[in-house]
Amino acid sequence: MKTIVVVNSETLVERPADLGRTLMGSFMRKLWASPEKPDTIIFYGSAVRLLTAESHVKEAFDALLDAGVDLVACGTCLGYFELKDRITVGRIGDMQEIVAILMKAEKVVTV
Repeated sequence: MKTIVVVNSETLVERPADLGRTLMGSFMRKLWASPEKPDTIIFYGSAVRLLTAESHVKEAFDALLDAGVDLVACGTCLGYFELKDRITVGRIGDMQEIVAILMKAEKVVTV
């Protein structure tokens, strides 16, 4: 089954921000440890910040990438936040590719 995870924020909950960061870190580490992994994780909005060197979950993304999970960051979002040259894990995609990935998915999970 082709499973896609969509991450649209750098925190799992908006407030309080520190709780949101903690929950996002926990979610990504549990996903990394899970025997079932998604085929692709799509990052848009402020979630693209998670793919930079400053990310508090970079080790989880490195491991997910090593496990064959495709990490795709929205290029428009990276441009908006001026992060295109600061992404250290994953790759840059455009909205056309993101739509194509989502339309081929059998299951989409949004966090």
